[in-house]
Amino acid sequence: MFRGSLVALLTPFDGTRIDEAALRRLVDWHIAEGTHGLVPVGTTGESPTLSHDEHCRVIEIVAEQAAGRVPVIAGAGSNNPVEAIEYSNCAQRVGADATLHVAGYYNRPNQDGLFAHFKMLHDATELPIIIYNIPPRAVVDIQPETLARMAELPRIVGVKDATGDLLRPWSERQLIKKQFAWLSGEDGTAVAYNVGGGQGCISVTANVAPRLCAELQELTLAGKWEEARVLQDKLLPLHQAMFIEPNPAGPKYALSLLGLASETCRTPVVPLQDSTKAQIRRVMEELELI
Repeated sequence: MFRGSLVALLTPFDGTRIDEAALRRLVDWHIAEGTHGLVPVGTTGESPTLSHDEHCRVIEIVAEQAAGRVPVIAGAGSNNPVEAIEYSNCAQRVGADATLHVAGYYNRPNQDGLFAHFKMLHDATELPIIIYNIPPRAVVDIQPETLARMAELPRIVGVKDATGDLLRPWSERQLIKKQFAWLSGEDGTAVAYNVGGGQGCISVTANVAPRLCAELQELTLAGKWEEARVLQDKLLPLHQAMFIEPNPAGPKYALSLLGLASETCRTPVVPLQDSTKAQIRRVMEELELI
């Protein structure tokens, strides 16, 4: 169910408010462009600066607009498991298919603490859970043995891996024998990650080039590695341009060039420098996106 190009969906704003009309248009655009799944209110969706009500409202709009056409994996993570449970219950009420949960940033639990965090979420909620392992942001790193222990819980069904360690899917597949979704959390390593057994990518670049990102994933799933390499070579400058400055300022500016959403981000993410804007525009023109 969770495979292919899954967009780490940004949250469009109209001034200080969520631009609900633009969000609905983005959902329809992604589905028309071939995106395989939607992941609202993660890092790219600016979840840290959304209120509780805004967070739930974004999930509701995305699930309602998707209407079962593609799966919706709702960002529901928090370093406070009580809050993460609240977001998970909200996601279930409004029709999401699964939740995405980050490890315990700031409080920095050890491996037993990480397991306790995810077991508490698992036991108190009902939707399938994708674990988000991103040590650069969360500081803590879920080790393969801990992930395998978590995977013994029936509704923990996959991982979004943003460790940058391409040995991880190989190591984890030695330990996890059930059906499990290995999803890259980094566009730049998505092809190499799938060589190691991955089945998809929760992608930032898919916000800007959904058709190309979907094509890339379909090539890897079909085992057409040489064609995937050629396409990834073309996409790499766009992947890199998206992260010249803090995410999601890059993809939001790119979407503004496409006329699909405002470039507005919430503080502390600030507007891009002119040099970054010029580079993003140049790369998009080279890919014939604009």
